[in-house]
Amino acid sequence: MIKHYTLTFILVLLFVSGFTQNKKDYRKLHYLSEEEMEMPLTNVLDFTPTDPPEGFIRNVAEFDQMQGVMVRYPFGIPVSLIAEMAEDTRVLTIVKNEAEKQSVLNMYATYNVNLDHCDFLFAPTNSYWTRDYGPFYIFDGNNNAAIVDFPYNRPRPDDDNIAIAMAQYLNIDLYGMNLIHTGGNYMCDGMGQAASTDLVLDENPSLSEEDVDTLVDDFLGIETYHITSDPLGEYIKHIDCWGKYLAPDKIIIGKVPTNDPRYDDYEAVATYFANQISSYGDHYKVYRVFTPGSPQATPYTNSLILNKKVLVPTTGSQWDEDAITAYQEAMPGYEVIGVQYGGWENTDALHCRTKGIADINQLYIWHKPILGSVDFEYGYPVTANLYNYSGQPVYEDSVFLIYQINQGSFDTVTMSSVYRDSLVYSGTITGATPGDTVRYYLFAADESEHRANHPYIGLPDPHLFVVKEQALLFDPDTVWFQTQDQMWEGINLNIINTSDIPVTINSITQFGLTFMWYIKDEDLPEFPYMLPEGDTLSFPVYVDQITRELMYDTMYVETADKTYKELMMIDSELIEKINEKGSANDVAVFPNPVTSLATFKWNQPGDYTLSIFDLSGKEVFHKTGHSNQTVWSTISQNNKPGIYLYQIKTGKKVLSGKIIKK
Repeated sequence: MIKHYTLTFILVLLFVSGFTQNKKDYRKLHYLSEEEMEMPLTNVLDFTPTDPPEGFIRNVAEFDQMQGVMVRYPFGIPVSLIAEMAEDTRVLTIVKNEAEKQSVLNMYATYNVNLDHCDFLFAPTNSYWTRDYGPFYIFDGNNNAAIVDFPYNRPRPDDDNIAIAMAQYLNIDLYGMNLIHTGGNYMCDGMGQAASTDLVLDENPSLSEEDVDTLVDDFLGIETYHITSDPLGEYIKHIDCWGKYLAPDKIIIGKVPTNDPRYDDYEAVATYFANQISSYGDHYKVYRVFTPGSPQATPYTNSLILNKKVLVPTTGSQWDEDAITAYQEAMPGYEVIGVQYGGWENTDALHCRTKGIADINQLYIWHKPILGSVDFEYGYPVTANLYNYSGQPVYEDSVFLIYQINQGSFDTVTMSSVYRDSLVYSGTITGATPGDTVRYYLFAADESEHRANHPYIGLPDPHLFVVKEQALLFDPDTVWFQTQDQMWEGINLNIINTSDIPVTINSITQFGLTFMWYIKDEDLPEFPYMLPEGDTLSFPVYVDQITRELMYDTMYVETADKTYKELMMIDSELIEKINEKGSANDVAVFPNPVTSLATFKWNQPGDYTLSIFDLSGKEVFHKTGHSNQTVWSTISQNNKPGIYLYQIKTGKKVLSGKIIKK
């Protein structure tokens, strides 16, 4: 795209506020040269606004997958940093001509930079602040990568054209968002939220805050735009000088001493984010890093996340080690590397002078995780949307839900497509009981050889939730009808108050929808009913109608605090053919509960089929043979702890029962 600009705007006035004509400190204003400061107050920049992208837009976050990183020569960073980045990703160096390229290659060879990972972009530039003029990357509603350009808030026309050059280099679309902006004052979470200081409002005086919100929503897919005050108190007002997103629900914010005049401002912005709801649905986890700013400089939030590395600027300050530790605690599993350099400033360091290049063929998992304290369920469905931006198919047998209950081993469930040819996948976490802690992450792979985890780092820092303890305990934990006598006589259900205070039960559902179980009115108390601490409410449950399938349903017990769920089960085939079947007493199962290997033994040898079902009715094990005994290896089958139902068909008999996996 060629820029034809018609937009005229005032720039320099915004950056000299507070400085009189005879008190300009050009050393402090390192972002603007003396020549730039002396430019006329008006400056015409080329810019061509465009229509926004179509469909659902995802703005790529810094911690998403990157195919490379962009730097500019002459450098504002140590070559040792380039060598570190080139170890495992590509480095794109902006040079103005072939002679500069050769000079850079010679320098890279001297410093043992991996030249196989080095690429070059030929374009003129005015400065090395690639973060500020570097493009914003998006994926549009057709899963196509694109760049969103904006009028760069500096009088530097060459820098302002880099977005165009990058779109041409990557051969992707370019959109023009008519919002004066800068990359140093913008961060996003990859899921529809972003943050900037109110500099974005200062620089766009003709736009209301609602106008700004509309533009970032239309072009970047940002539905929640956090525009905050600037606690740093410097002219630059860039958010990367004091904070940055580490993940969709993590943010790190600087911290200053209590006697610093800016202390209250820093605490206010930290409190603000701690009270906001992240794209994951929980409150932001706010991490702090001490950045007093006094010599040596402490620009620790001006770091770069590059795939599985976190590169932190260090200066020899006594606070360097604490800064590295802060990132390690906030980002388990990442390699946190301090980058020592004498050229870092408090308001201009590593982040300002590098810019990640989004992997335009990445495989991305969109998932809103289960977090925090959750009510007990017999299963926790997990759903994820996969975006294969390469266009290559996802391996159907390589989409996994991997989870751990308490300190046990991680179990792997193959997630399945919700419907044919869908990239929406689902799986279920089972076996968690009240009081358990569950950790999980997702994994997927596609035929372009891209891999993805959710969260990005995967196993080292999985999603975590805790199953709430229950005041009410149900005995049995599953009302499971196995014999005809149970249908007519009923199965007695005990609801026990295990807490140390009374629990008020407001209602109990009295009949089923999946199969016809019911409770008689006369067997229940009048509601609301106060169940004293340590006491038990007992009543029978009956079945009046059967079907031809293994069926399950749920009884809901509503209290003042929550709704409890009790599983109801019926094997109608067993009931329908009651005269041809044996009961669970015709089968010896040992041990029960089982840890690893369960043995089933019955009277007459012959052809048999053993089926094991989980409580959702899904068959998890199937075996046939000729004998009067068989075994089920719960370890080799990766079966989770919980309650299972078994069914043994031998001759005309169907034997069934319940087995517990510890």
